[in-house]
Amino acid sequence: MERYLSRQDAAQYLTEQRGLTVSKNTLQKWVTTGGGPEYQRFGKRAVYLESCLDAWAERKLSAPRCSSSGS
Repeated sequence: MERYLSRQDAAQYLTEQRGLTVSKNTLQKWVTTGGGPEYQRFGKRAVYLESCLDAWAERKLSAPRCSSSGS
C-alpha cells in the first residue's frame, strides 16, 4: 500500500529519489499558482502520493535532446 507524504517528505522524495531538486516552499507556491503535483488534504495538511509525484515529474520532463538547437 502506498504511503502519503508530507510536503517536506514530497520535496525530499523528488530531490533524493528522482534527482529533481524541488523545495517544500516551491511545492507550497504551486498549490496557489498551479502547475505542481496532485495532492490531497488531510485536515489542514497537504499530502502527496509517490505515484502522483512520479507522474507529475514525467509530464514536466522534455523529450530527450542531443543538442540545444531547435531542430
